[in-house]
Amino acid sequence: MKDLFDPTHKQRLAEARESFSGRLLTDSQFNEAIAITGIIEAEIYKSGTFKEKLSDYAYAFARTEKFDVVKAETTLRDLFKANTGQTMNQLRESLMDREDQIDEGGDERAKEATRKIGAMIKEGDKISFHRAYDTQANEMASELGITIIGAKRIITDVFRNEAEGELYDWGKKLEDKYFRPQIEAEKAGRKQTQEPAGERRSRSVTANGTDDQSAPAPARSRRRARAHGPA
Repeated sequence: MKDLFDPTHKQRLAEARESFSGRLLTDSQFNEAIAITGIIEAEIYKSGTFKEKLSDYAYAFARTEKFDVVKAETTLRDLFKANTGQTMNQLRESLMDREDQIDEGGDERAKEATRKIGAMIKEGDKISFHRAYDTQANEMASELGITIIGAKRIITDVFRNEAEGELYDWGKKLEDKYFRPQIEAEKAGRKQTQEPAGERRSRSVTANGTDDQSAPAPARSRRRARAHGPA
């Protein structure tokens, strides 16, 4: 993914603003369109797909800005290329090609990812399996230049071959042993601190053997009763 403070990125962003599609937009429209291209880029890095995301956001962009949907999609495609230096499909294909070329080094990286997943769950502060898995897949994908989904697939396959089991089952067992007790302890602590003061006082009175209903009525209530006299 791009570094927003990278001078190259800033230059490309300026070029995108002065491109044919960029010049036709107001500042707010341009900023929104660039934000959408960032979402689409993230989806490509995640899953290697973009058409569904592009279609959904082009429709939303066209509806709010009263554009034609085809024009909105064309604008997003043009700005994506101007801002990233490649088309959406070129980025997708480059990630797919690198995934196809992964060798044994990818397997070793997957084993390292598995070890780190286990360490994150065991030693971390309330780290679930899915969170640890996603974090390590993101790091592996960034290092190897592949999609996050591709990294997860490699990690899962290597684990299955090495451990003769499923990564998910292994991870959920670790989660039940280390993550779940931390969550339950946190829930219990929050429940205690958030409990209404009335309930705590009620339990305290009961524990001391005192019945609230037998306590004398407040002085104000007794005075009011004397002032009105018997019915």
